[in-house]
Amino acid sequence: MKTRDVVRVVQAHRQLEGAGFVVRRPFPAPGLLQVDPFLLVDEMGPFDVAPGEATGAPDHPHRGFETVTYLLEGESGHEDSAGNRGTLRKGDVQWMTAGDGVVHSEMPSERLQREGGRMHGFQVWVNLPKKDKRVPPKYQEIPAARLPKATSSDGKAHVTVIAGEALGQRAVIATHTPILYQDWSLEAGGRVEQPVPENFEGFAYVFQGDVQVGGRTVKDGQLAMLGPGEVVTLANTSSAPARLLLLAGVPLREPMVRYGPFVMNTPEELEQAFLDYQAGKLGQIQR
Repeated sequence: MKTRDVVRVVQAHRQLEGAGFVVRRPFPAPGLLQVDPFLLVDEMGPFDVAPGEATGAPDHPHRGFETVTYLLEGESGHEDSAGNRGTLRKGDVQWMTAGDGVVHSEMPSERLQREGGRMHGFQVWVNLPKKDKRVPPKYQEIPAARLPKATSSDGKAHVTVIAGEALGQRAVIATHTPILYQDWSLEAGGRVEQPVPENFEGFAYVFQGDVQVGGRTVKDGQLAMLGPGEVVTLANTSSAPARLLLLAGVPLREPMVRYGPFVMNTPEELEQAFLDYQAGKLGQIQR
């Protein structure tokens, strides 16, 4: 099988999001607006918040894509205009299909607001194909205990499978198009060869230590774009632990227009999304 090389390395930039929390964002950025079908990757934290100082993302709309929230540390409450509400805790995943449209809120849990603590996690936006952009909103909320996990035979590589398959474990989350989303931890000397189907486009985002991706060193806060092939090699040649996300999917290759929380196929559809939101057709959160 052909091994995928790294064709480009992108340094994540820091910026404020929501009500004022800092994220590391490798894309969208000038020169890299998307990695089809992925629209955005935000690493939230890690940061520590004092009691009463935690911030989040108050009521905001979405239409035409999916948001995937993966919490590594802390707690986050959520609620929406469809009446869904709950709390994400360490290791949990929420795969929200906004589809036709929803108003969503993601705020620190009452406990985190009261006691303070450490926050760390990711939000990834996944585009929906044209045929699914107006599907009814849907949630898949998977607690950490239900996410498939596996360890390599030498015990040096560990993976949590959010989407796709790795080390014989298959994800429990269903996706609209074929997606691979994995959280890899590599101990010193850890090395794996992970299949990535030939028709997928993807990347690795390192968020701890250094990782050899396809033989190229990728450092903390860097994203490595993968070239063509059928397998990617991930290795930790340092003495310190390393961690990364591996994401890939079948590119949609469809026209796309986006503005803030709306991602559609035509300017007319984008304008209609704004009109529908302003007219209250995406609903409002009942409190």
